[in-house]
Amino acid sequence: MEIRELTCIRCPIGCQLTVTVDGDNVKVEGNNCPRGAEYGAKEVTNPTRIVTSSVRVEGGELPLVSVKTATDIPKDKIFDVMEEIHTLTVKAPVHTGDVLIRGVAGTDSDIVATKTVL
Repeated sequence: MEIRELTCIRCPIGCQLTVTVDGDNVKVEGNNCPRGAEYGAKEVTNPTRIVTSSVRVEGGELPLVSVKTATDIPKDKIFDVMEEIHTLTVKAPVHTGDVLIRGVAGTDSDIVATKTVL
């Protein structure tokens, strides 16, 4: 049996969660809403994250454009995603929402621009 203490990040309350994993059984305590129970269970069984970074821009009004994953990715893929992002250079213009990498690092998530660079 494993017991983990977490702070929920699904809303500003920041409930202190106790998550108990016993085989396939996951029990979450301390949450004030169903979102906390969902977060606690997911965080100990399949943690994911949104990744934010920046990409070099050639010929743009700015040298970099901010980017993020379109959806959360498995936490163990973060370094692979960052490696792929850091090898990329795009040509201006880049618009908010442009997909710069499809299926980054073998995930189902894309890298999208979060700023326009003309």
